[in-house]
Amino acid sequence: MNNLRGVYIIWYRDILRFWHDRVRLIGAIILPLLFLFVFGSGLSSRMGILGPGVNFAQFIFPGIIGMTVLMTSFMSGVSVVWDREFGFLKEVLVAPISRASVAAGKTLGAATIAMIQGAIILLFAPLIGVSLSPGIVLRLLPLMFLLAIAMGSFGVLLATRIKTMEAFQAIMPMITFPMMFLSGVFFPVEEVPLWMSILTKINPATYGIATIRQVALGGTTFELNLFGYTMSLWNNVGILAAFGVVMILLAVRSFGSQE
Repeated sequence: MNNLRGVYIIWYRDILRFWHDRVRLIGAIILPLLFLFVFGSGLSSRMGILGPGVNFAQFIFPGIIGMTVLMTSFMSGVSVVWDREFGFLKEVLVAPISRASVAAGKTLGAATIAMIQGAIILLFAPLIGVSLSPGIVLRLLPLMFLLAIAMGSFGVLLATRIKTMEAFQAIMPMITFPMMFLSGVFFPVEEVPLWMSILTKINPATYGIATIRQVALGGTTFELNLFGYTMSLWNNVGILAAFGVVMILLAVRSFGSQE
């Protein structure tokens, strides 16, 4: 019972900090909207139709949702570094709760914040001609949460090994930007050179972006191919879930070695 309460308190603290930091919320939404409306609208006429009735702006819309979830959940790991620098983490680690509870609370907090921001982007779907029924939205939310859990646990894992805010902020773009650009956010991953295709296939974010795009746009036009095998939505979910489980276990183990 103490461990469950510990998970809740750590999760609630991160949500509360996010809610009171309106600048952080606004800043995290402006960047995706710039990509969507400036980049998407500007290149839409040049790129033409990328699928049955799907223009470039509509194509990148699910990718922008995934990008928002990926970057927000990963960046939330900085709270671990922040708490360490200000001594709060040490107090948490000596509390009568398991280290696994601390890792779970931090991961759930990061995933919840990321899903909230991704859900806000969904509200702009009508402006670019993407029709999202309530049923589609209900299918998208768990997929967004799965991507957020996988990337959030990855961010927490790295944050447990990094000692300063400056180091984390320097490393974060070195990891998130390649993952973002090589996940199919802005272009179909099946129409790239071989070396890039290999990188996209070993990128776990690719499978999260693919599932969100398949559900949001419908049809089978944007399915992934892995070694000649056409990946179904559930295949993609399975790979992303496996990555998330591994990251969570590693984050728990890393928290166990914290001093």
